[in-house]
Amino acid sequence: MSRFLVCLIFFVVTVNGYSQDWPQWLGPTRNGKIDDTIEPWRKPLEVAWTIPVGDGHSSPIVAQGMVFLHHKQGTGDEETLTAWDLSGKKVWEAINPRAPFKSQFGVGPRATPSYSDGMIYSLGVTGILFCRDAATGKEIWQKNLLSEFKAKNLYFGVSSSPLVDEKNVYVMPGGELGSIVAFNKKTGELLWKSGTDRASYSSPTITRMDGKNLLLFQTERGVVGLDPATGKEQFRIPLKDLLNESSTTPVRVGDLIFASSVTFGSIGIKLTSTEPYASQAWKNSQLTCYFGTPVEFDGSLYAVTGQIINPAATLHCIDPKTGQSLWSKKGVGTYHATLLRTKDKLLMMEEKGDLVMLQPSQKSYEELARSPLCRMTWAHPAYAQGILFIRDSRELKAVKLK
Repeated sequence: MSRFLVCLIFFVVTVNGYSQDWPQWLGPTRNGKIDDTIEPWRKPLEVAWTIPVGDGHSSPIVAQGMVFLHHKQGTGDEETLTAWDLSGKKVWEAINPRAPFKSQFGVGPRATPSYSDGMIYSLGVTGILFCRDAATGKEIWQKNLLSEFKAKNLYFGVSSSPLVDEKNVYVMPGGELGSIVAFNKKTGELLWKSGTDRASYSSPTITRMDGKNLLLFQTERGVVGLDPATGKEQFRIPLKDLLNESSTTPVRVGDLIFASSVTFGSIGIKLTSTEPYASQAWKNSQLTCYFGTPVEFDGSLYAVTGQIINPAATLHCIDPKTGQSLWSKKGVGTYHATLLRTKDKLLMMEEKGDLVMLQPSQKSYEELARSPLCRMTWAHPAYAQGILFIRDSRELKAVKLK
């Protein structure tokens, strides 16, 4: 085979591979969707490589042939953003200084980085937002969100993952001088700020309404829809957790938004084209999502609920039109399990470290394959180019699914 043809094949595979990157929290479209078909495995899954990593619950992301992870190494007041190539070889490492922080559930980063247009955005547990060159790790700009917007840190630390679009990066300081803010993603210039709600642990998403983009944030007080160009609030639906432990990203299903927290339960929010643009369609106080985000499949929602007293995680299939659980499966974790969806299947990473493949069904739980892969984990996996990237309390693993 000619050298030219080898290079051409590599180029085509690489370009196609990049189209399947996982550049942010919950993937390319922030809904946990894998645009690929994955068959049930009949033998133990192959671990391509394993790398020791530091403390944290931040998820890995994949972009432009690199895997990125925000974690804490050592005992100093700093966090580390590391980039590896897809073979597991370290490309660069950048140190992010921070203020002192203590927590009973680890002291590493919670928020997942976001990649966009050659830049990567990482948000630390004490509210320091860094923009770096993704190829080299060189700092471009940084912001101290808690200081700049007069915000108090949350009990478990800043956890909301940055959201980036074509022009801006959106974050939730939860401060007196700005609950939700937008920066120019290239320069760090403050473009707008909105509200004074305290932050929650929930990460935002973006959807469409009447042909326009709509930001969805779940703050301490409720779900708000914002115009991404101006920060103008389009609607607000109350949802207040008794312990301010709202962690679930709002999920769009048809003309409904699903939102949840661990003491409040879940609500369905109906979107409309006329004012007030949104209203509560239903509430189910039994569907208490803790820090997992549901995924949609063929008009149904699959969600993991949790509870604080006698902790136990349960998988549900939910009718999003009514908020009723169609079936449930107990024992998928103590607090948590993460969900992803492929073109025709569901993937669940149980808290204890088992990867499970499920057949989506409104009738019953149907398990197709299972494989133990890691230690206890609260981080969502990332998927790119046939590989699932899993992070637990000590290691980052690349697991071949195709």
